[in-house]
Amino acid sequence: MARAPQLPDRRTTAPVPYRALLVNPFYPKDPNASFGKHVLTPSLALTSIAAATPSPWQVEYWDENLLQGPPPIEPFPEVVGITVHLTFAERAFELARFYRRRGAIVVFGGLHVLSCPDECRPHADAIVLGEGVRAWPEILRDVENDRLRPEYHGSFREPAYAADPPPARHLLPRRSFLTTTSLIATRGCHNRCGFCYLATDGLKIPYQMRAPDQVAAEFAADGQPYGVFTDNNLGSRPDYLRALCAALRPRNKIWSAAVTIDVTDDPSLVRDMALAGCTGVFIGFESLAASNLDAARKKTPRPDDYARRVRILHDHGIQVNGSFVLGFDEDGPDVFARTVDWIEKARLECATFHILTPYPGTPLFRQLERDGRLLHRDWSRYDTANVVFRPARMTVEQLQQGYEWCYRTLFSLGSIWRRRPLGWRAVPAYVAMSLLYKKGNWLWPFLIRHRLVHTVWRPLIEISRWRHLRFRRRLAARGEHAGAGVGTCVSAGV
Repeated sequence: MARAPQLPDRRTTAPVPYRALLVNPFYPKDPNASFGKHVLTPSLALTSIAAATPSPWQVEYWDENLLQGPPPIEPFPEVVGITVHLTFAERAFELARFYRRRGAIVVFGGLHVLSCPDECRPHADAIVLGEGVRAWPEILRDVENDRLRPEYHGSFREPAYAADPPPARHLLPRRSFLTTTSLIATRGCHNRCGFCYLATDGLKIPYQMRAPDQVAAEFAADGQPYGVFTDNNLGSRPDYLRALCAALRPRNKIWSAAVTIDVTDDPSLVRDMALAGCTGVFIGFESLAASNLDAARKKTPRPDDYARRVRILHDHGIQVNGSFVLGFDEDGPDVFARTVDWIEKARLECATFHILTPYPGTPLFRQLERDGRLLHRDWSRYDTANVVFRPARMTVEQLQQGYEWCYRTLFSLGSIWRRRPLGWRAVPAYVAMSLLYKKGNWLWPFLIRHRLVHTVWRPLIEISRWRHLRFRRRLAARGEHAGAGVGTCVSAGV
């Protein structure tokens, strides 16, 4: 989980015309976090691009993080598309050199290409700045006609977003993921936090939505009992989320999504989510200090109301995975214990920690660069697991050690037990998932390498779905007046 696979050192056949390969490069995994989170569900970027591949081109998908070795070389592709993120930029460049030396045309896309185009250009035959789904067919047509340009632009403002083809999920190795049903119903976010990648210069993503029935049909077509919405904030438009829930409810599926905590402004919306199959939400709390949130320009309810809002989600049988950023300027050495203590008292089922990281092209990067606080530009360490700047109120060592302490403490057996659901029937499934998710880091490389992820997770997913369907029947029976006052819902264990 720490080293990229070695590339083969042997001759290859000539590139095969009309053959394309899309590659997600390897990146080292943070040993403090769960190795399992990388195979819960696949990224939509490359499968969405693959879906736009025109005839007569044939396309193949390869994710190096599935531990099946380096990308394939037989038959040798004519065009290789590589997604580039700053943390694995060097691996992307290495792959590009490998394929270009053997005659392939290499195309780069991804956020790092947008934020650092001059760094990426020398390593590829062409780069894509912005949205790649509509640029990809144009690139392949230009290859056919021997007129490839060095740069292509894809606009997120195109009105045809809803007309994009569904991701080419048939290319995915289904046994390698908990679920292959990654879904995206909306694009963009109404927040523009200074530290978020969505604040990258040149990245303009207007908020757009797909028809709820279209999303529900795509969910059903993949045949999986569980889906994951990868939207930045599925609840950004409450009216849209309510319509989506109405479309999903008859499917009897379960799903999770990223939302902001203000989704609890209207408990009836949370109820609709539960009735539609929502069993978990990922929420970027970011900080328990209002001053940090104000400085980051994050629009959110006040932190002193977080716990009450979490209870609303729990009361509707929805688990909460909280995301916390450590190292804001108002954070001192006490932030670690204070954050973990709050997580345990609120009984969050899971939490994800991130060291504040200034992504290139964001307001935070410019600020820290201007103040002379950046330690280096080794992009491989800009992974939210390493300190890359000088904190304001603690040392670099204190921030690094505090981050590691948070993970070590939260995923200890004691903390897992203290955060257990109040209803005893829910405890076994919660404990099993918690232990497998993080305490099973020693097991994950074996499961991933032998494509056993889906096999191991599927029973827990089916148990969760069965319990949630039973819970939904009870919730529906209470009638529309139930609102937030469903005090026994946490016993559903979902």
